[in-house]
Amino acid sequence: MYNHEPAGYNCPFCRIVKEAGALPPELAASDVINQSGLVTAFLALGRWTHNPVDVLVVPNAHFENLYDLPVELAGPLLSLTRAVAVALKQVYQCDGVSTRQHNEPSGDQEVWHYHVHITPRFARDDFYRSSKVNFPETDRLEHAGRLRAKLSVEEI
Repeated sequence: MYNHEPAGYNCPFCRIVKEAGALPPELAASDVINQSGLVTAFLALGRWTHNPVDVLVVPNAHFENLYDLPVELAGPLLSLTRAVAVALKQVYQCDGVSTRQHNEPSGDQEVWHYHVHITPRFARDDFYRSSKVNFPETDRLEHAGRLRAKLSVEEI
């Protein structure tokens, strides 16, 4: 309906979902923190200056944006988003959590696969004035392990 994905688009989120499906259940050495048959949560390659992580929740099937998303996926996406938010509160003792979802170029969508950002927030973190920084793989793996351990005991 309102699509901007170029012809032949090689979706990076579809690759992550597919690769995670081929990993053993413990997902060792992965940015993926949870995957079901319908949705996957993983760490973004970048994070904001004063925020330790940015987690993305995506449907496993490729849908470009909110307009294309089947309503049947809303429940599983929101359930995993909520579980990640609770895990972020517990792991980072953050003061709050922001969730964001972007659609189309003017809505700041950069990857043409529906996704929700979940970010731990802290008082005076200056989030909307900070910049995104690289999140090295060794750091991501350590954070993913901590979140994965917390999510494995949570009911999703």
